[in-house]
Amino acid sequence: MRTLELGSPGGLRDELNALVLDGAKTATATLLAEYAEEAEEIEFPGEILALLGNDGAVLGELRVTAVTTVPFAEVTWDFARAEGEGCTDLAHWRRSHLAYWRDVEGRQVDDTTPVVCLRFTLPAPPTG
Repeated sequence: MRTLELGSPGGLRDELNALVLDGAKTATATLLAEYAEEAEEIEFPGEILALLGNDGAVLGELRVTAVTTVPFAEVTWDFARAEGEGCTDLAHWRRSHLAYWRDVEGRQVDDTTPVVCLRFTLPAPPTG
């Protein structure tokens, strides 16, 4: 099973993981270039991913429901809202993501930069 580590290690990862576990975050955006750099294949619908915490422990399993790759300028508000990070509109989402990729990851992103838009669910634990 492949893993998913959200954001950067530390407080941000804790915050994002909490949003996933609370059901508020059902999507995440990653630059396509990161997949090539890490020699990773893009996720696919139906794939199960282990959500990892800062210590590498598995916090839950996510089922990938959709994956699309679009230029940064074509990320939709529907997708951005599904990220559940408190953005008030698409312009806010774009500013916050550009700042993260620039300031935290040291990446330059423009309207044509390919972004992988991943949607997922946190399946309910089995009962009984």
